[in-house]
Formats: sequence, C-alpha cells, structure tokens
Amino acid sequence: MDSGEKRLNELGYKQELRREMTLFKSLAITFSTVTMFAGIPLYGPSLLYAGPASLVWGWVVVSFFTWFVGIALAEICSSFPTTGSLYFWAAHLAGPKWGPFASWCCAWLEIIGLISGIGTMVIGCSVLVIMLPLVALSRRPVSYVFGHLEIASESTGISSKPYAVILSVLLSHFALLGYDTAGHITEETKGADKNGPIAILSSIGIVSLFGWAYVLSFTFSIQNFEYLFDANNETGGAYVPAQILYDAFYGRYHSSAGAIVFLVVIWGSFFFGGLSGSTGAARVVYALSRDQGLPFSHIWRRIHPKHKVPANAVWLCATICMLLGLPIIKVNVVFTAIISICTVGWVGGYGVPIFARLVMKEENFKPGPFRLGKAGKPVSLVAFLWICYTCSVFLLPTLYPIEWKTFNYAPVALAFCLSLVMLWWVLDARKWFKGPLRNIDVVNGKP
Repeated sequence: MDSGEKRLNELGYKQELRREMTLFKSLAITFSTVTMFAGIPLYGPSLLYAGPASLVWGWVVVSFFTWFVGIALAEICSSFPTTGSLYFWAAHLAGPKWGPFASWCCAWLEIIGLISGIGTMVIGCSVLVIMLPLVALSRRPVSYVFGHLEIASESTGISSKPYAVILSVLLSHFALLGYDTAGHITEETKGADKNGPIAILSSIGIVSLFGWAYVLSFTFSIQNFEYLFDANNETGGAYVPAQILYDAFYGRYHSSAGAIVFLVVIWGSFFFGGLSGSTGAARVVYALSRDQGLPFSHIWRRIHPKHKVPANAVWLCATICMLLGLPIIKVNVVFTAIISICTVGWVGGYGVPIFARLVMKEENFKPGPFRLGKAGKPVSLVAFLWICYTCSVFLLPTLYPIEWKTFNYAPVALAFCLSLVMLWWVLDARKWFKGPLRNIDVVNGKP
C-alpha cells in the first residue's frame, strides 16, 4: 500500500480519488497555481508607491518570510496528507474542544480565498525574462533598479515613505500565494506524506527565483518612468507592464506586434493557471462536503465514476468565479477588493493550522517523514506573525484622500462574509458540524 494511502487510512478516510500523480505532476500543478503573473496588474501601483528599489527588494523580503510559512505548512502536510489540507489540519491540531470551530473558520477562509482569486500559471516566464531586456532600446542602470526610491505623493496622496514602501510590496505578497495546492491534491499523489512537502517547498523556491527575475526584467526595461502613468499613453496609464512591453518593442522595431505576443503569453498563463487553481479549490469544496460542511453536500462530494474527480465541485467553483468576475468589467475598484479578499482569505487559511500547531503540546503532534523537531515552534511563530502582517497590509487604505472611488472595500466585503460564516456557526453549524468525519474503520480497514 502507498505510504500516503496508509496514512490516509490511519486518519480515518478511505481512498476515493485516483492516486496517480507523481512528485513532478504535483509540483507542476502547485507551481502553476502560484500567482506570479497574476501579480502583474499590481506592478504599476507597487512601482508608483515607492519606486523600483522598494519593489525589487520587497520581493526578496517577502520571499524570505514566505519560506517560514512554507516550511511550517510542509511539516503539517507531511503529518496529515489529506485533500482537506488546511481545514483538516486545523481540526486535528486544535484538539477535540476547539477542532470543529478551528476547522470551520479555516475551511471558509480557504474557500473565500481560493475561489475569489483562482491562481495563474507561470508558463513562458523564462522567455519574457530573457527577451524583454534584450529588446528594450535602453536599460536602466543597476543603481536605479536597486537603489532608487521615489514617492509619488501627488498621484497616491501618500507622503509617508515607510507607508508607501509597505504598500509597494503588495505585488510580492499577492504573487507568492498558492503553494498550499500540493496539500489539496495529496490524496491523488503517490507518497504524499513525502512528496507533498517537497512540492510545497520546491514551488516556493522556483517562483521566488523566477518571480524576482521577472520583476528585474520589467524594471530594467523601463524607458520613461513618468510616461508609464500618463493617461494619454498607449495603454491609458492603466496597465504599466503592457506599456513597458509596448515601449520596448516599439522603440526598437517601430511595431507593437512583439508586445502583443508577450501579452498573449501572459493572458494564456492566466487561463491555464486558473485551471490549476480550480483543481485546488474544487478539492477543498469536495473535502468539506465529504464532512457535511456545505449546503447540499451530497451533490458537491460526488466523484465522477470514470475520471475519479469531484466534477460537481469543479463546476461550482467555476460558476462562482465567473459571477465574482462580472463586476470587474464595469467597476475597477472591485478588482482591487477581490485581490485583497483573496490574499487575506488564502493567507488567513494558512494561519489557522499554523497557530494551532504553535499552541498545541509537542507530544500530541505525530510528525511525518518531513519534520522540524525543536525548530518547529520558532518557525511556526515567525510564520504566524508574518501571516498577520500580510493580512493587515491588504486591509490598509491604498489611496488618499479616502473617497468612494478610492476606498479599499476589502475590509467591508471580508467582514460581511466572515460575519455570515460566524453567524451561521453560532446559530446552527456548531450543533452539527464536528469537523472531519471518518469514513473508514481504521482497525478493520473497511468503510
């Protein structure tokens, strides 16, 4: 019996999904869910807040602390290789008294984050990173990219340099998400107790490196900083990366065809990354439905008889994603709000099991093949504090003065969603939701 399936049975679940993914497949899906290219729309605002140096070094800082979160999650994933991942981990780590509540909160944070921000794929990144600086007619000096801070207070209304620097790192926070996908597909991965943690950490390492290269590529290729944000430029000052591409190709070849090709690659990455993100989101919906945690759970937990995938859960996630995306067509501020909700929900979901791991007694934790030993508590503490910081940053005002058109609606929308979830828990769910439900007799190995 596969080691992942054996551990799954020990946790009280029978094997229902098709366990055929190798480490490479698990890493590929996890890697393609991490939202590196999805952060491209935030490149312009992040650059505007504090200039290139803050953006470039901000990626390094965020990558460094993301490793703590990834390592903490990898240890937990190795111990609990189940499709429910975060919410399942929270239930077991929080213990019988607080487990159901922790599981409930984590599950809904995870669903809110995953569905509101389906990830993107980093296909074609190497081509963009290499070609763009070569095509650009002129390139910014190293001192400009790594050392120039520029506060655009007349555009953002923000004159405080520390505050502007904090906001300039939003791109990095949002882009370095999605590595938990390896946990969502552990029930379909061979040797998941070993390969799950490897996929988590490998995806962080790869995206940290390639992501920084992409940030450097765009920043070195800037032709005219002020023109990037000019409302009269070729992109209306609304999409800085596209303008950088246009300036580079038009300046050298007097044609925008190359820029359009690059944008098609990026947009294709959005599409294929969305498919990978849907894989993780659907598995969370399936796992929560398996534990009777959603309305009409009997529908969403159904497995396709031929393909052995939660098809109904996939369609549910896809439908909700499309409905959430419709307002963006007319109202730009909705896009920013959805990004913030996605990040807070997604990262907040990471925080629940890590906090539970932090406060639980060490002797009650049964580690898997990937274990931190005495370093587990310090790593979890740093990871949890970083998660709290990340969530708070995305709830801050991003433009001043605060008006209806500049207000960050993410705190309001998130508070509304979480209030409904908590109200549901207090009035009804606490009476029947008990967290993960065993569907196998561990002793006899029978359903």
